[in-house]
Amino acid sequence: MIIQATELSKVYGEGENRVVALDRASLAIAPGDLISIMGPSGSGKSTLLHLLSGLDRPTSGQLTYDGKDIYRLGDKELSAFRRRRIGFIFQQFHLLPVLTARENIIMPLLLDKKQPDQGYLEELAGMLGIGERLGHLPHELSGGQQQRVAIARALIAKPDVIFADEPTGNLDSRSGSEVMELLKQVGRELGKALVVITHDSRVAGMAARRLVMVDGVLTEVTAG
Repeated sequence: MIIQATELSKVYGEGENRVVALDRASLAIAPGDLISIMGPSGSGKSTLLHLLSGLDRPTSGQLTYDGKDIYRLGDKELSAFRRRRIGFIFQQFHLLPVLTARENIIMPLLLDKKQPDQGYLEELAGMLGIGERLGHLPHELSGGQQQRVAIARALIAKPDVIFADEPTGNLDSRSGSEVMELLKQVGRELGKALVVITHDSRVAGMAARRLVMVDGVLTEVTAG
């Protein structure tokens, strides 16, 4: 699936209160791309991620997935599109404390009234090194293991693209590097596009394509 963002802008307020959070950002994302977007707090990184993933709508510009403008979808259609085609990984793991790792992973499928592919679940768990931890509750897992569960949850519906917002922000440097290496491996082996938002230059440097965001302006600094 090819994702094409064309001159996306997001503006809040009017007159003296007008704030340009994102200024005509353009970006193409192809299958297998590993892209990092780096910038300081308040630079517009999360705004861009929210627009690219359909969590928010732009003030102007266009976003197409295989030529289809997703902003033309109604809210219900867009919600279903996100569940089925897009995976999300956040800094906070957002695991439900009363559910096991397995139950947390398959939750998106159950919400979509689908049954999990057990073979695929086991493949994901093995790839992420949590095969022996699926019966554990979140509080019985380390931070790195909880993030691996969150990654499996993002992948369980077999989405085309994964958006990760500061995925290593709550991890120590060793666990953070391990998680990024896992994300690179998953993207390569499963052919998924991965877009990582970060303020960490070390994390950003692990991506084949690196972009920077400053005051709402997006610039690509390396292309893989």
